[in-house]
Amino acid sequence: MTLKRQTRDNLWTLIAAPTIWAGHFLLCYVVAAYQCAPNVAIFQPIAGARATVAALTLAALLAIGLILWRAVREWRGHGGGGFDHGADTGAGRERFLEFSTVLLAALSFVSVFFVALPALINVDCR
Repeated sequence: MTLKRQTRDNLWTLIAAPTIWAGHFLLCYVVAAYQCAPNVAIFQPIAGARATVAALTLAALLAIGLILWRAVREWRGHGGGGFDHGADTGAGRERFLEFSTVLLAALSFVSVFFVALPALINVDCR
């Protein structure tokens, strides 16, 4: 069975969203550590760091949202979005990768929000 689609899922499409999540995690905490590490004025506002984290979060959510949208569209368009991925065929493996990408992208989307939450709530380094 040949797949009539523009893209083929592989391990790179599967790990794209968690990789963006990991990069976002690293960058957010580097920004926060750079701002708060001197530990001299912990009551000073960190508006610059908060704005940077917000910008990084929006960029990461946009990128992961696009990956999620693409994965859902292809998973639903290829066989109706069912959960039967037991067939040992090319199409079965493709559907499994599509569904796995949907799950990982959804997890990464929520996780990016939770990584940014402390920086968006706290106004200083306490």
